[in-house]
Amino acid sequence: MDLRAVAMGLTFALIWSSAFTSARIIVEAAPPLFSLSARFAISGVIGIGIALALGQTFRLTRNQWRAVVVFGICQNAIYLGLNFVAMQWIEASLAAIIASTMPLLVALANWTIFREKLPILGVLGLVAGFTGVAIIMAQRFGGGADPLGIALCLIAAVALAAATLTVKSASSDGGNVLMIVGLQMLVGSAALLPPALMLETLAVDWTTPFILAFIYTTLMPGLAATLIWFLLVGRIGPTRAATYHFLNPVFGVAIAFALLNEALGWSDALGVAIIAGGILAVQRARIKS
Repeated sequence: MDLRAVAMGLTFALIWSSAFTSARIIVEAAPPLFSLSARFAISGVIGIGIALALGQTFRLTRNQWRAVVVFGICQNAIYLGLNFVAMQWIEASLAAIIASTMPLLVALANWTIFREKLPILGVLGLVAGFTGVAIIMAQRFGGGADPLGIALCLIAAVALAAATLTVKSASSDGGNVLMIVGLQMLVGSAALLPPALMLETLAVDWTTPFILAFIYTTLMPGLAATLIWFLLVGRIGPTRAATYHFLNPVFGVAIAFALLNEALGWSDALGVAIIAGGILAVQRARIKS
């Protein structure tokens, strides 16, 4: 067993899942798109500065520049932008659950569109994963969850899945991993600024929770988690690395419950367990195939 890869995977899942709780705190005190654009600008400058100090350069391969643009727009601007906007109206735990369907969407697209072989374990995992989502959605809609917020999160998950399918791995193509991460952040910041200027009013309630959440989300989910993910993919490959996504709904719901006192019903717990099991089954099946 590669213990370093296990530690990296667990750390990534924990940090990535916590981003929904910190985002929820941020959007309660500041406009979401302005906040996210500023976060990416700061993270990007820090990441590029560290990369230059480590001897990395702007001389990227074609695949790496493609990853910078695609992930900068699809992951940072669309995926996270829509999630930040949605969390004005829905709970962090629900956003985390919807976001966790990304590996299921990737596997479904690979199987149905790109004709990738998927063993029966993977098919059963897809069925289980989407069943778990349906269980949670039925309960949340009955409890008055905002349909627009849910729709935005679903679109965001599809955007991230599309980015993942478009650029499967840039981390193993010429190094400069931290430079790639930093440049992606700047692309996301630039893409979010025009809609922020058009749609939002810059008014911030400078509370202590907001300041702490903004610093945390800038340094940890914004920079550290992305860097860990690229390093993990470079170490064990994208399919094996994606296995750790099965922890995202578990960690996401648990962190929101612990820090935001969000409700956690039996249907949430059952749905999260089924989703996590489905994601794990899909990824294990893809590894074996």
